[in-house]
Amino acid sequence: MVLVLSTVPVGERGEAIARTLVDERLAACVNLYSPMSSLYRWRGAIERDEERQLVIKTTRELVAAVKARLLELHPYELPELLVLQPGDGSREYLDWVAANVGPESDA
Repeated sequence: MVLVLSTVPVGERGEAIARTLVDERLAACVNLYSPMSSLYRWRGAIERDEERQLVIKTTRELVAAVKARLLELHPYELPELLVLQPGDGSREYLDWVAANVGPESDA
């Protein structure tokens, strides 16, 4: 399992991206955190925006597909896209993530 992090503007776009990733079985779950303030340097100026953090739970095998789809759906010119590998976790939860991404099995 991996976690893919991205930020989105406050509004409906984040939920639409999250729903698409889960509907298309690219993610087992996407957390959409409460609005937060982000300060960052962009093109020589310090910017401030209200954003929401997406935490996308998927598998290493689907990272390329998640990245491609996220870039298609994302409104930013340069979206945050970080992939983190948890060092440990509940075997049952990790199995649940694996069972809920990728092609549906007949089992």
